[in-house]
Amino acid sequence: MEREFFDRDAEVVAPLLLGCVLSHGEVSVRLTEVEAYAGGRDAASHAFRGRTARNAVMFGPPGHTYVYFTYGMHFCVNLVCGPAGTPSAVLLRAGSVLSGSAVASARRPRSSVRDLARGPARLCQALGIDRSLDGADVCADGPLRVSLGDPVDPSLVRCGPRTGISSATDTLWRFWIEGEPSVSPYRRHAPRSR
Repeated sequence: MEREFFDRDAEVVAPLLLGCVLSHGEVSVRLTEVEAYAGGRDAASHAFRGRTARNAVMFGPPGHTYVYFTYGMHFCVNLVCGPAGTPSAVLLRAGSVLSGSAVASARRPRSSVRDLARGPARLCQALGIDRSLDGADVCADGPLRVSLGDPVDPSLVRCGPRTGISSATDTLWRFWIEGEPSVSPYRRHAPRSR
């Protein structure tokens, strides 16, 4: 994938990633669900309040991965978009495993085929993505690669509110392929009990 593909606003890149293939080692996943996050102009973005050690890669050049750890147990992967200095990224929410299903199943032994990469944490588990891949360049010959897959029929692309966030809840920047079993269910944010 050329770097220019990612050098646009996240909300423009996000629907174009549907049907693309993310590969790490033996496992390749066709992306079926994504969400856009737009830095300083998006209250739900990790970069909304500025640069930190955690989100620094979002401020760098496009075409790199922003991998973060959440809830003390899961990794999530994003693809950085836009020009350097303008933090935005696309969260990869779900996909269907195209190759390496035995490896993905070994990483997620109690999952059905549908659920192997259904949801951002499961997608990272299936692909073996962790914080060591934060900042990986998907436009170079590195450990993570993004390539064009089979085109998605535009009539099957849907958009709606992003899932599980507490800010900017009405922004319609979640995109998915209608009828694809690996798409995760929509969940409105619910405050965590203390």
